[in-house]
Amino acid sequence: MREIFGGASAECRAPADAAALREAERRLGRAVPAQLGALLRETDGVADAYGTDVVWPLAHIVEQNLLFWSGEAFAGLYMPFDSLLFFGDNGGGDQFALVVAPERDDVFVWDHETDSRMWVAGGIDEYLRRALAPDGDEGGDWWRYPLRGS
Repeated sequence: MREIFGGASAECRAPADAAALREAERRLGRAVPAQLGALLRETDGVADAYGTDVVWPLAHIVEQNLLFWSGEAFAGLYMPFDSLLFFGDNGGGDQFALVVAPERDDVFVWDHETDSRMWVAGGIDEYLRRALAPDGDEGGDWWRYPLRGS
C-alpha cells in the first residue's frame, strides 16, 4: 500500500475485518464503496505526518455519516448530505467524501464554511497521494490548488 502514498509519511492502522465492514454497511444502510472498502481492509484509517486522519477509522466513518444523514442537526444549515459518504478530513473542518448516489469513484471536499462541494481527486489512490504529499506553501488546503504539472 505504501506505493499509493508516493513515499509520503503516513500512519496506517491494523486492517478492518470483514465482519466490521458488514456491520458498518448494515448500520449505514448501504454498501461501503469498493475502493474505500479495499483500503479499509488494508488499514483502518490513515493519518498524515501531523496526525490528521485523512482517512478515518471505520467506526468514525459510520458515526459521522449517520450524524450528517440524520438531517436533524444540519437540515436548516446545509444542502443534504445523503448522496455523500464522508471518510476523512483536513483537521480544519473540511471533510472528504465519495459520491454514493449515484456511485462514483471521485472524491469531493465539503467546505464547512460555504457548504460548497468541490471535486478534488479521481479516486481514493489519487486523493491519498495528494493529501499525503509534502505541503509546500499550500498547508492543509491542498485541494484548492491545481494538480502539479497541470
